[in-house]
Amino acid sequence: MARGRKKKAGLGIWAFRGAALLVLIAISFAAWFWWDMRGWRPDGELYPEQGAVIPVQPQRTNLVTLKAIGAQFAYLRLQPDPRSPDDDFASRYARAFEAGLEVGVLLPFNPCYKADTQSALFVQMVPRNPDLMNPAVELEMLADNCATPVSDAAVESELMTLINQIEMHSGKKVILKLGRDFEQRHNIARMIERDLWLERDRARPDYAGRPWLLWSANSQYVSEASEAPIEWMVVQR
Repeated sequence: MARGRKKKAGLGIWAFRGAALLVLIAISFAAWFWWDMRGWRPDGELYPEQGAVIPVQPQRTNLVTLKAIGAQFAYLRLQPDPRSPDDDFASRYARAFEAGLEVGVLLPFNPCYKADTQSALFVQMVPRNPDLMNPAVELEMLADNCATPVSDAAVESELMTLINQIEMHSGKKVILKLGRDFEQRHNIARMIERDLWLERDRARPDYAGRPWLLWSANSQYVSEASEAPIEWMVVQR
């Protein structure tokens, strides 16, 4: 019996060591993946057109350096609160053109506000410029936390109104930057016929059920162009 107990104890020790080794391997892989992702971007031969999203506070982003490391275009994110003027937008708009980048504007859609309020911000901040890339509307925020309840049907109606208003101002079709959760809730990819901009770190996104035009391939890209990580994206042709 003593021998049997020793055998069981030995098996227990080896099982513990095996489990510990698996945990160590998993931690090591996660650390390697995180480190590798910092500077990863899609192959330039497969995706020759690459660029980045410039945040609302771009002070730590050098757009000239961004151009030098391979970005051909930049989407400038507008202030997400439509009630607040985006005081720095004109500055980063000018600096992006001065850096030799193609420039587009990204408006975050807020389902808690009417389309008129959001399009007014876009019209106020974004000049009519034929050199601008197609405008984009970011669809990430759900209406779950709105102070006043908003139905899915109302969200979709206001979104369509906003798209029409932005297209009337810009003279170009809107691109939909479609988050996975928003798509699962509203099925926008099937409902609205516009080019898609999808998101997924490293792996090609497929959650929209149809081809996409733009892909945010690394949400935390680290480079000498910015002190903080930026969102790196590519074009599919």
